[in-house]
Amino acid sequence: MPRVLVADYDYPDLDLEQALFRRQGIEMAAAQCRSPAEVIRAAQGCCGILLQYAPVTEEVVAALPGLGIVSRYGAGYDTVDTQACERHGVWVANSPDYGVGEVATHALALALAVARNIVAYHRDITASQRWHYLSSGPLRRPREMTLGIVGLGRIGKRMAQISRDVFKRVIAYDPYLIDGDFPAFVERAGSLAALAQAADVVSLHTPLTAETRGMIGDAFFAALRKGSYLVNTARGAVVDVEACLRALDAGILAGAGLDVLPAEPVPPESPLTRHPRVVLTPHAAFYSAEAELELRRKAAQNVATWIATGRPEYVVTRGTRTP
Repeated sequence: MPRVLVADYDYPDLDLEQALFRRQGIEMAAAQCRSPAEVIRAAQGCCGILLQYAPVTEEVVAALPGLGIVSRYGAGYDTVDTQACERHGVWVANSPDYGVGEVATHALALALAVARNIVAYHRDITASQRWHYLSSGPLRRPREMTLGIVGLGRIGKRMAQISRDVFKRVIAYDPYLIDGDFPAFVERAGSLAALAQAADVVSLHTPLTAETRGMIGDAFFAALRKGSYLVNTARGAVVDVEACLRALDAGILAGAGLDVLPAEPVPPESPLTRHPRVVLTPHAAFYSAEAELELRRKAAQNVATWIATGRPEYVVTRGTRTP
């Protein structure tokens, strides 16, 4: 009987995964691995690994010659060394199309929360009994603002679609898309700097890669128009947090809505938790009860399908190892 490891998970149970694997004659083990060594120990005898945040490194795949597939709960896969997996013939799979609407809706909610000072109004009322429409300063009309989207994949396109009637213009920067893949209502920015110069609200929807790590830093903020807003529901490390704080303190950013951070959970001593123009959510943009079930089913099905056919549903990296 093939054996699969769930290397780590945040869910209250694994009943869904257990039932799916049992129906297909697959044995499931579960752990809460935080290091490569823990993954190696827990995955002995396993042909597949299903993971949330556990690291799959060169060390891991080299130590597990029977490993054929790694499937991640989520669209991103930055904790998986895909190059090492490719060298060793291990398939890598993800769940790229779950929760698209949830993330886009959350991004728009954060954009409006910071642009309309929703949290600041609530804080003024509950903390100091200030009841006045000017308590948080003047507000701009969103219909006169330009939304800039960085990364026009599934979620970026959905963000553009649901925001087109909220903002005056929608522009996007994505160097990997041809012009024909841009929706007719989305203007193309020729560079990241050009997007920064044109946008009043910037929403990030790019994966974390060597190219995008720290991409939103001092140079980006220097190009941004004063009084703009930043929203990140993509990956925390895309934003240089120290540069973001400098931009907030300098008034370049009028507000930031951040669902993801380089270190999670946010350290209690972080200036982000005390900054009056920052709205934080706990990496929750993906979540609805329905989206979580879809995510878990698709991530597990990748492994089951590979065991049955030799190829997962959603391929990130092609492998050569067979069940």
